[in-house]
Amino acid sequence: MRYQKLILSICLMTGLLFANGISYSYDRAIEAEMANTIEAPMVIAEDGEASDGKYVWMEGPPATGGGDQGWAEFVINIPEAGTYALWGHVFVWDGNSDSFWVTWQPADPDENAQETKNTEYRWSISTKNEWHWDRINHWLNSGTFDREWELPAGETTLRIAVREDAAKLDVIFITDNLSENEADVNPRFPGPEDVTPVEPRDKLATTWGKLKAQR
Repeated sequence: MRYQKLILSICLMTGLLFANGISYSYDRAIEAEMANTIEAPMVIAEDGEASDGKYVWMEGPPATGGGDQGWAEFVINIPEAGTYALWGHVFVWDGNSDSFWVTWQPADPDENAQETKNTEYRWSISTKNEWHWDRINHWLNSGTFDREWELPAGETTLRIAVREDAAKLDVIFITDNLSENEADVNPRFPGPEDVTPVEPRDKLATTWGKLKAQR
């Protein structure tokens, strides 16, 4: 009898933990071109291999120094206070086109990283010369470390700002799964379960033909 009660108690506790894990699990995918604001010279461009055929970037060939102009800003409602990570579906040609500035308020201060050059907000992207997922990190002078944000429930503001010309952003994936392993997180493209922000203000686009001509 005692053994049966013990087994029942273990099963009940396991069930509660499992249910709580599901109820607090959160992820969301957002098309970059659906940002609430896209500030020029960042523009929407086209590529048949990108999610929904579009992405955002500051147009231009990879160049040392970069442009540090333009950004995409997303107003995101967080349903539960907690710790979150970000992944980006990105394309970078080489070491001259492999970074953005990233701030997410209210966890980060209201700081213009393009002006301050604060490496806390510098995202270094792995160079693959193809579309791939990359977790947003700090590229500090002492190394590169994955970022996490402690956020309250409610409205937040995520800004992905240009650091180098030609770095391309297709999708942002938000998750409370903090694993560093892409296979564990399984970042995905937007689907019916994702509620998209308002239409972007700017509809500027460049063609894939122009991009190929620059390679």
